[in-house]
Amino acid sequence: QVQLVESGGGLVQPGGSLRLSCTASRFTLDYYLIGWFRQAPGTEREGVSCISSSDGSTYYADSVKGRFTISRDNAKNTVYLQMTNLKSEDTAVYSCSAGTYWGPGTQVTVSS
Repeated sequence: QVQLVESGGGLVQPGGSLRLSCTASRFTLDYYLIGWFRQAPGTEREGVSCISSSDGSTYYADSVKGRFTISRDNAKNTVYLQMTNLKSEDTAVYSCSAGTYWGPGTQVTVSS
């Protein structure tokens, strides 16, 4: 079964860090543009970051630029989102996408 799964979410204090993983089963992420999105309660889904399949070029939303880093490890069929200096406004469900595939999401809560 083709599957995309996120992991690494959790509860962290403001200023803390988390690393999210997006891992694929039964298909290869190498050929896909991979995007990370987030959605907080009562808000629309927001694009956070993406990484290309061709040259590894990246994009970041202004709200996370300088704090988040996206990377990919093709050998592990995984894309990462390293999040540092987390703020309360980063609290959301984070999901990854590859083409038409979406993962179920992982909850990130930033709170003291």
